[in-house]
Amino acid sequence: MAVDRLLPTEEAEDLIDLVRDIADRELGSRVELHESTETYPEGLFGTLGKAGLLGLPYPEEFGGGGQPYEVYLQVLEELAARWAAVAVATSVHTLACHPLNAYGTDAQKERWLPGALAGDLVGGYSLSEPQAGSDAASLACKAERTGAGYRITGTKAWITHGGKAGFYALFARTAPGGNGVSCFLAPGAAEGLSFGAPEKKMGLQGIPTCAAYWDGAELDADRLLGAEGQGLQIAFSALDSGRLGIAACATGVAQAALDAATAYANERTTFGRKIIDHQGLGFLLADMAAAVDSARATYLDAARRRDAGRPFGRQASVAKLIATDAAMKVTTDAVQVLGGYGYTRDFPVERYMREAKIMQIFEGTNQIQRLVISRGLGR
Repeated sequence: MAVDRLLPTEEAEDLIDLVRDIADRELGSRVELHESTETYPEGLFGTLGKAGLLGLPYPEEFGGGGQPYEVYLQVLEELAARWAAVAVATSVHTLACHPLNAYGTDAQKERWLPGALAGDLVGGYSLSEPQAGSDAASLACKAERTGAGYRITGTKAWITHGGKAGFYALFARTAPGGNGVSCFLAPGAAEGLSFGAPEKKMGLQGIPTCAAYWDGAELDADRLLGAEGQGLQIAFSALDSGRLGIAACATGVAQAALDAATAYANERTTFGRKIIDHQGLGFLLADMAAAVDSARATYLDAARRRDAGRPFGRQASVAKLIATDAAMKVTTDAVQVLGGYGYTRDFPVERYMREAKIMQIFEGTNQIQRLVISRGLGR
């Protein structure tokens, strides 16, 4: 069921229509094959890039779409309703472009940003490490100065698009202490960079997630984004927006689960009536619909604050918390609506349930979101 969206412009309405057409044709037709075989959809991100979907919230002067975040997030939601892994990878790509766009010099942006926004190079975000997930200040991967630039040594973990991305927003330590982390625009095929085997995940299996091993790889000095020691500031400024991306993806998965459950409840009959007409199940579906609408409202509120130039960090954490918890509940209930069929792979709701779980974990666990929100209340 197409969501009845309230979009700010006629241009945005046309964009959503285009996205729905592309998502149905390119994502909906391929998702089951690639998720079931755990194979990468070669060429798909090139298609999304040519359609202008990989640079939507970035400036038109560099090839971006110049769209407000409110519109970009609703595009992500439409993609996620067809294929969550692709939507998450698109959100991560947008996140990886942020340090270059916000902290890069004019020369750096002119050199690298057009290709990234066009999808010629898909980006990955390389912040986490095996011992440093939510505690980003504990990063151990080192960037040591050389005569020509920096030598990178260490291990990074949980990289979406790892081994497939054309560049990575890489965070590495240039000095001891909390202000010693710096950000680099690292090429995806650097000598001395290798990747581990893809993680064997519960869901999102069409896009690889893996570790990266930096064994003395050399980066030119112009690969540094911002100043030395500014890395955590850059990382955290990007994460607020990234959390909104995950909130939109979670809402898309929840909407897909609601649609599947509603369609089934309108077709299945028991005791001479469609099961949706039994009050117990009808009320369950009503609660699912309310959860999806609430999730969408929270991420749109945060996005509109961002677009207006107002603080939105707390609202981003609220949106990520509400939307991902809602997705977990709605997808679980969708399995329940379908009964035994919901537990089989003949219907997509079991996949939605598996996909929803990780969204409560990455881009800051929901426990971290509660910490961010409570600290804000304390201040």
